[in-house]
Amino acid sequence: MAQNSLARRGELNGWLFVAPALILLGLFMIYPILWSLWMSFQVGRGMNWSFGGFANIMRLAQDPVFLRALTNTLVFLAIQVPIMLILALLFANALNDSKLWGRALFRTAIFLPCVTSLVAYSVIFRSMFGQDGVINQMLLALHIISNPIPWLADPFWAKVVIISAITWRWTGYNMIFYLAAMQNIDRSIYEAARIDGVPAWARFWHITVPMLKPVILFTTVISTIGTLQLFDEPNLITSGGAPSDSTLTLSLYIYNLSFKFMPSFGYAATVSYVIVVLVGIISFLQFLAARDRRA
Repeated sequence: MAQNSLARRGELNGWLFVAPALILLGLFMIYPILWSLWMSFQVGRGMNWSFGGFANIMRLAQDPVFLRALTNTLVFLAIQVPIMLILALLFANALNDSKLWGRALFRTAIFLPCVTSLVAYSVIFRSMFGQDGVINQMLLALHIISNPIPWLADPFWAKVVIISAITWRWTGYNMIFYLAAMQNIDRSIYEAARIDGVPAWARFWHITVPMLKPVILFTTVISTIGTLQLFDEPNLITSGGAPSDSTLTLSLYIYNLSFKFMPSFGYAATVSYVIVVLVGIISFLQFLAARDRRA
């Protein structure tokens, strides 16, 4: 009996220790999630809403702005994420060479963008890619172009600027994961392959990449989630999705529905769950594609 009482007291003490964290978790995470799910079935403007069933879901297919935001977000995902991860992998492989001079300096330089101020770097990118910005001036000086490129006024080039900005900011972040994983690979494997006459590109493709498979999957998933939630760069660099909503993303559209236009919190919550569904589906497909296939 004494042992049972002592065990119950220990269990109670354990719950008391974690209770503050559980309360905060429920208050600031679980409750907002449940509230937003309930709100996704509400229709109305401002604080005047009522239950509308699946009306918001039906509205999605008929909303051209939502479809444009969804298309833009998927374009950013399909183009930017592969470019960023491939660059991160190549940089990590190059900087993993112990014979490279100044590799610590190069690592710092490539990683530095992801710790810079978001607002500051967005303002700089907006200035650099302006009509009279340094990018156009440099291209004109090199005679690569004859007229300034309307980077922020043309839908295609505006997307290029956003993709360039995100790639510049987050490539170094993913590179650190790859570099840390590469340093845990046994060097004797590379030495054996080198002795057998395996060229450098084959060692990279058949040794490095397969052994980094879990890390590549991890960075792919977190990069996918981050890109589907893209908000800051379109908001700061292209002034909220300009020109003509060509850089409008789902997160930016949710912000507009909630705070910029006449508030439609129920429909904004519905759009937010589109991101949840996309993250779930794409992450599942990525895990499915990355799983081991054994005969």
